[in-house]
Amino acid sequence: MFGKPKKVKADNLSVGILGEKLARQHLKKQGYRIIAKNYRTALGEIDIIAEDDKTLVFIEVKTRRDRSCGHPLEAVTPAKCRQISKVALLYLAENKMENREARFDVVAVSLGAGDKPEMEIVQNAFELCYGA
Repeated sequence: MFGKPKKVKADNLSVGILGEKLARQHLKKQGYRIIAKNYRTALGEIDIIAEDDKTLVFIEVKTRRDRSCGHPLEAVTPAKCRQISKVALLYLAENKMENREARFDVVAVSLGAGDKPEMEIVQNAFELCYGA
């Protein structure tokens, strides 16, 4: 699940945007309530913030057209986990939710050649990460 970071190409941005849209639709069907999308700070971004029952969920979405670059989950690096953790802590502090139950999920979107994209939600994909 934790691979090397990849450089982002301009055409990959549109794939990422599509993947996030599909992920939000899928999450809603699974009962998540979307609170925010593309929450940006100076520390970084969280793709989706949602509620799953009473749990606040910080969600990273990784989308791939095919598996030539590996499974989407391989793009969630330790550095990415640390960055998301820092942004999540900031979100919790700014919204006075430090004691709120929260978790980190990852949604893997595989567009592939078929008619229907494959979606995989990994709940509790990683723990709160500290460090540089």
